[in-house]
Amino acid sequence: MKYTIEWTPPAEDELIAVWTAATDQSLVTAVVHRLEQRLRINPYVGQTRHSSVNRVVLSPPIGIWFDIIEDDKKVLVLSVWSIE
Repeated sequence: MKYTIEWTPPAEDELIAVWTAATDQSLVTAVVHRLEQRLRINPYVGQTRHSSVNRVVLSPPIGIWFDIIEDDKKVLVLSVWSIE
């Protein structure tokens, strides 16, 4: 079963800031799309943080922090930042 990706408003704002500041905006767009596709299929990627369902994944030029809500089959993106 696929997971739904949901971005919190602060994460959306951070993504806009990262995208606006990026030297290659198309790369940021492509990486976000690739990460969303990957997380829809299997969100248990990257490194765990506070628990097995609180994770961080780095995929240059960005990193994202997210929670997995298994009961709802949802990935909740909490934060995004530039790692350029």
